[in-house]
Amino acid sequence: MTVAPARLPRLVLLPGMDGTGDLFAPLTQALGPHAAIDVVRYPGRQALGYDELEPLVRAQLPTQQPFVLLGESFSGPLAISIAASRPPGLQGLILCCSFARRPAPGLALMRAGLIDLSMRLLHSKLMRAPMQHLLLGGSATPHLSDMLQASLKQVSVAVMTRRMKEVQRVDVRDKLPLVRVPAMYLQALQDRVVPRRAAAAIQRGLSALHLVQLDGPHGLLQASPAASARAIENFCRDLPSPSVSP
Repeated sequence: MTVAPARLPRLVLLPGMDGTGDLFAPLTQALGPHAAIDVVRYPGRQALGYDELEPLVRAQLPTQQPFVLLGESFSGPLAISIAASRPPGLQGLILCCSFARRPAPGLALMRAGLIDLSMRLLHSKLMRAPMQHLLLGGSATPHLSDMLQASLKQVSVAVMTRRMKEVQRVDVRDKLPLVRVPAMYLQALQDRVVPRRAAAAIQRGLSALHLVQLDGPHGLLQASPAASARAIENFCRDLPSPSVSP
């Protein structure tokens, strides 16, 4: 007799800086058709900061079933802030190539006052190769490169500029001790954007953080979807069963 696999909690995915959610396609495919997944998408033409995006995310959280919240890169601070408030149904927190405070030295160039100039060139051919190198490294296949460019084209320069500036000011380290659910950090060993010290800083505030290191660039979920999916599935299977109200 075949035993059906244990049902995993719903997975809510918060996207990287592009905000489209389209770049989660490799991961959702690797997780398979039976995985329950919600992809949150941010407006591509409204220049919203973290404070404005948080209620947008909260409004899309499941209300009738347990879930795990995953914050990729830019969305890590949002995921931390939401997890710290202990929303009903939250079972676990996953951070992927992310940070609680602005990453350094990965974005040193942007902190040097070149944000506006860099973002004005975002959609130009001049930036295509550097962006691919930065985010995908040696994993920049034609398919992944086309996915990246297609997602960036959906987002205005003003929106990307605002999000980049938000990264420079964010600091949610004080919220880490308030997180009471199991947490995992997926760290890309070839990340050129977020340095390894970002995970160490989160671990100082969240001592039970489970660190998983995987080969891949900053776009880990895109370049290494199978390994990422296995780590996520293992984390979710090890979560304690949700309490049932009488």
